[in-house]
Amino acid sequence: MNLEFYASASRPPAGRAAAKRARRTARRTAARRRWLRCSLLGWLALAGASAVAQDTAQQLPTMRLSAGIHVIQAEMARTPEQRSIGLMFRKTMPANSGMLFVFPQPGVQCFWMKNTLLPLSVAFLADDGGIVNIEQMQPQTLDSHCSRGPVRFVLEMNQGWFAEHGIKPGSKINGAPFGN
Repeated sequence: MNLEFYASASRPPAGRAAAKRARRTARRTAARRRWLRCSLLGWLALAGASAVAQDTAQQLPTMRLSAGIHVIQAEMARTPEQRSIGLMFRKTMPANSGMLFVFPQPGVQCFWMKNTLLPLSVAFLADDGGIVNIEQMQPQTLDSHCSRGPVRFVLEMNQGWFAEHGIKPGSKINGAPFGN
């Protein structure tokens, strides 16, 4: 082990130019540390805010839909983030309320119930609002519930809502998203 190197590393540099370089390096190092500290604090604050947001139910704009004579107040989940959160963390939902998930293009859509506290019925809807299939979903499960064909819309309601109102595959949901 070369102890002379460690001893010389702690000594101030000889000469005016070397001293100036050492001060400049110290200032840059301090500035980098401040920048890293601020970046880290900003990142932690953002992550903390995101974690809080993920543990609370989202409230989205609503739209009136109908199924025959039955009126539905549906929150509209249009963005990927809104769709991924969906009805998570909700403890209750009014009787004729639900959430309509709007996708940019038709595809086989699959849903699960991670962090969803309510049992739900989910209707997979064609572009014209026609119900392709309805599935029953149990709270806090990772079971996949998928559409039986390509759809752009998915409507989640309290479990049993569709059956209680005589709504089944082939029935239509009406409203602005479906052009009626």
